[in-house]
Amino acid sequence: MTLAPDSLGPTICVGEILAEIVATTVGDGFSEPIPLIGPYPSGAPAIFIAQCGRIGGAAAMIGAVGDDEFGRVNLARLKREGVDVTGVITDPELPTGTAFVRYRPDGSRDFVFNMWTSAAGGLVWTKAIDAVVSRAGHLHVMGTLLGNPVIWPMIERAAQMIKARGGTVSLDPNMRKELQTDAETGARMSTMMAMTDLLLPSDDELYIAAEMQADSDEEQAIERLFSIGISEIAVKRGAQGSTTYGPADTVTHVPAFAVKEIDPTGAGDCFGGAYVATRRLGMSIDQALIYANAAGARNVTVLGPMEGAGTRDELDAFIAETERRA
Repeated sequence: MTLAPDSLGPTICVGEILAEIVATTVGDGFSEPIPLIGPYPSGAPAIFIAQCGRIGGAAAMIGAVGDDEFGRVNLARLKREGVDVTGVITDPELPTGTAFVRYRPDGSRDFVFNMWTSAAGGLVWTKAIDAVVSRAGHLHVMGTLLGNPVIWPMIERAAQMIKARGGTVSLDPNMRKELQTDAETGARMSTMMAMTDLLLPSDDELYIAAEMQADSDEEQAIERLFSIGISEIAVKRGAQGSTTYGPADTVTHVPAFAVKEIDPTGAGDCFGGAYVATRRLGMSIDQALIYANAAGARNVTVLGPMEGAGTRDELDAFIAETERRA
């Protein structure tokens, strides 16, 4: 078993909690008045932990919201999904972070964020947060947060505490090539990779994480990552499904589900939440990949970044009813 069992304590995630507002029309950004729908609970760490809790894993969130309706919407959703929110601070002055999203004709997205000048950027370590981390069994890390000077020290501290008590760490690198020139962020990534048990990259991120060219041999990239102490690598391949490289040179591939995409935001986070939770609950790699693929696929069929996150029963029904790609 690569990940610490669920009985050791909840999976936790540290980071932004946002309210997402989505344009109802396809177009070129926000340069003129357009119809919008929302607010939807959002933020990559919040989406991940909501799916983790929804599928049945013990889960807790560390973050900050404002003392406003957007904050209350997020807290109510996380509680509904079974997530412990005692580590979520309510800031009396700063507002809850927001993300405005519009889709372009080619399927790409335009985002307007108010993230780190919101409550999310005012997060500090508290006694309540220390209590949550002290009883956690697993930490999931979003790689995009390693460049943030407020969040990074909290992530590093949490990882060290959890590893010291026999817990484990997973990392979704979500890496940008632009960050390769940022020496400080690169050093933080190296520190994080050395503490990581489970890596959850996309195809391209696999090679960036291994510090290899994109046209390199995949097996060599996997070997390099295993050599630094990572013991399980679940690669997200979109329409091509997903593949896990595990102990003793085992390779498990599961095809994707064929669905009509409505909103791709949050698909990777739901994949990760389902995969981590099911592995911690004792499921095999094959079972975890099936649930993870189903969680990501189901989520894209509904408008809103976590509106399609599924319970185990909902995902079982989805798996039974949905065709898989060849």
